[in-house]
Amino acid sequence: LSIYLCPLYFAGSNESFVALNNQFSNTDCRGSVDATVSPPLLRFSFSINDNDATSCGSHLQVCIFKDFSNIESVNISGIINSYDPTASTITYNQELVYQYSCNYPLEYFVNNTRLEVAGVSIAIKDNNGTFRSTLNLRLYSDTNYTNALIIPDNGLALKTKIYVEVKATNLTDRFNVLLDHCFASTSYFPLNSSSSYDLFIGCTKDQQTNIISNGENQFARFYFEAFRFTEHRNLPTSTYYLHCITRLCEKSACSTFSKCKRRKRQARDLYTTPGPSEASDPVTITSPLISTMTDNGEYFSIGFKGMCK
Repeated sequence: LSIYLCPLYFAGSNESFVALNNQFSNTDCRGSVDATVSPPLLRFSFSINDNDATSCGSHLQVCIFKDFSNIESVNISGIINSYDPTASTITYNQELVYQYSCNYPLEYFVNNTRLEVAGVSIAIKDNNGTFRSTLNLRLYSDTNYTNALIIPDNGLALKTKIYVEVKATNLTDRFNVLLDHCFASTSYFPLNSSSSYDLFIGCTKDQQTNIISNGENQFARFYFEAFRFTEHRNLPTSTYYLHCITRLCEKSACSTFSKCKRRKRQARDLYTTPGPSEASDPVTITSPLISTMTDNGEYFSIGFKGMCK
């Protein structure tokens, strides 16, 4: 955060008497002169992680967002003001006050000291706080979400329960994980898919999909039953990918948007698809390839032969 240095001198002050939010005794809240630019600047620095954003008296606010999560950015605001050393009743010094307001993408508030992610998501070991790098999408075969789903070479049997977990790592306690929309497509890249199918959008879900936890923790869980795309009717297996559009939401906001035990009409009113002007680029995480076998009656015939013996 920078201000011009010359107006300070013109007002009879200097960099030693200016700080963020009256924090004059804290050297970290004072600015440093940058004389390498013209005109010269007084630069202030403050952390934008969850623990230190308010250390210099800045006000932190999660901005209201017209979407499922009610969250999209974090605003840090405050003032840069001058200190008047005059001890008398009156002063002839000019008071300087600069107001600042800075918006940051919510993903910057991950704890990016350790961005090391295994599994499906891509590990980006830099300090840009990329949201995608903090997410894992994993498939399990049990209700406890402990046993990884192993897909046979010939595919899963139809109606096999697939347990899905999207989990954030190195995330501050302020936020939870909320799934806006999960769907399957025949291509890894949804826009290139010939077919797609919605598992759920907000509270509107497929009959074979059950949401276990969404917006309540730093992970979201649901399960669905394996199916086939009809365009694969002549193929031995049907293959597809699962995609989940995922957001972070402040805990208080998450509690509002994770209440799905309502009448269907209310749920549809609550979860609305944002227009282009209402939403930034979504964060989508994709599963490994899922394959489902053709149920041609072979297993049933083997079973009956055994019984006849």
